[in-house]
Amino acid sequence: MKEVKNEWSKLKDSTQENVQTNKYSSITPPASPEDYGDNLTSTYFEEKVPIPGNIDQVFSFRKLWAFTGPGFLMSIAYLDPGNIESDLQSGAKAGFKLLWVLLGATIIGLLLQRLAARLGVVTGMHLAEVCNRQYPTVPRIILWLMVELAIIGSDMQEVIGCAIAFNLLSVGRIPLWAGVLITITDTFVFLFLDKYGLRKLEAFFGILITIMALSFGYEYVLVKPDQGELLKGMFVPYCAGCGQVQLLQAVGIVGAVIMPHNIYLHSALVKSRDVDRKNKNEVKEANKYYFIESTIALFVSFLINVFVVAVFAQAFYNKTNMQVNEECNATGSPHTDLFPLNNGTLEVDIYKGGVVLGCFFGSAALYIWAIGILAAGQSSTMTGTYAGQFVMEGFLNLQWSRFARVLLTRSIAITPTLLVAIFQDVQHLTGMNDFLNVLQSMQLPFALIPILTFTSMTSIMSDFANGLVWKISGSVIILVVCAINTYFVVVYVTTLNSTLLYVVAALLSVAYLCFVAYLAWYCLIALGVSCLDFGSRLGMSRHTDIYLLNDMDADTMVER
Repeated sequence: MKEVKNEWSKLKDSTQENVQTNKYSSITPPASPEDYGDNLTSTYFEEKVPIPGNIDQVFSFRKLWAFTGPGFLMSIAYLDPGNIESDLQSGAKAGFKLLWVLLGATIIGLLLQRLAARLGVVTGMHLAEVCNRQYPTVPRIILWLMVELAIIGSDMQEVIGCAIAFNLLSVGRIPLWAGVLITITDTFVFLFLDKYGLRKLEAFFGILITIMALSFGYEYVLVKPDQGELLKGMFVPYCAGCGQVQLLQAVGIVGAVIMPHNIYLHSALVKSRDVDRKNKNEVKEANKYYFIESTIALFVSFLINVFVVAVFAQAFYNKTNMQVNEECNATGSPHTDLFPLNNGTLEVDIYKGGVVLGCFFGSAALYIWAIGILAAGQSSTMTGTYAGQFVMEGFLNLQWSRFARVLLTRSIAITPTLLVAIFQDVQHLTGMNDFLNVLQSMQLPFALIPILTFTSMTSIMSDFANGLVWKISGSVIILVVCAINTYFVVVYVTTLNSTLLYVVAALLSVAYLCFVAYLAWYCLIALGVSCLDFGSRLGMSRHTDIYLLNDMDADTMVER
């Protein structure tokens, strides 16, 4: 035993000396959480859920239940109003033909969420904290600003989704700006539910997901979609007779499903379980159960998304404005003027979607739709608030009180939303949603590249670093997702029809691509492309984190 301790002591000393002498390294090992006081546990983590011990089974439902929670909170981002709007537009524009794109995007999302969860479990730090300790100051600040932009864009869609739901439920009596204020207020109230216990908060989110499933499931049963066409669209990767409109919608589905702030969120939520990171077997077990839980959670979210796509594919695919206008007029709907008297193809958003459901299937369908949208908006607004706190605390290492942090992160995200609600009419929000989707698409590299970088570094992940297969597949997935979203952005910019905007977009694109290239350079070195590590300045694969060494057991280190 003494020999083991001596070897362990020598290894720590030699590693500390190695890290300290490399004063030119651009990427430095993360400090121990103890150096930051209680900051790492100040949001959501005031208690940790205990994991049942003394269970020798390969699989235990008790343990799965203990780990259940973070994955379902993460899955809410796949059910936010932006996703619901993408779903209904997909059904109305392409029928069932793009369901396979939704399935593929969800599977890709699951693989990326797996990386986020592993980072949080293995290191005990979430992605924003790791970025804070690994990137130099200027890139770190730029990265934080980019992620904040993504959160603001997502928040605007979520809060306005809630406001639209209030407007539908009140038959127009609650204006958009009032709905935004109600959403802000109740979000503050709900966010402090974790004071009554973490599991109670997670149960509340579970109730909101159940409400979405029941609401959109009711619409699905009411409309009775063609099951054969549904299965064909889901498992046959082809889109017969599709054109530019359907192609753009397919790209929009990928952008709506894979959201940058959700990677940061999930890496933080997994810290809420009491896992002994000194025990390699416990870490491996936690990774296994979190992946199972995430798979179940995203399967549930996928089914709910399928409900929405199928409803609008069956009922409104190839419908014209004239047909909808006549139906709404016949049922005495007060919203008939939303649909002009022409033969143009019906275009819907979450507001018009509720209206047409009411016209064709009765007022109950409209109100139940609005309840589902309210649950989607409220739950995603709350998880978006958590994401904003994790990102700001991690990047800036804030030592503020909980209320001050919530107030600041909410103010940053809510202020532009309130301005939009005051100056925009509820019936004319499609253009703003397109812009917000583009904004979030542009921020994807700032989550995907860092998560692949850090989960591939043995100095951070030790034995849990990505293997060759995950490095290659992860790189391909991220490259494809970023390329798809770049195409979406380019198409949007070309529709602006303004020379001045083209010039501004070109200048911003140069700065944007330079920063993405910088992150990609770091990522390639982490993936093992050592020829890019000029002058060995990065030293990414040469140093073992003192923080991680301290948390690994001596037997494992001596063996290594």
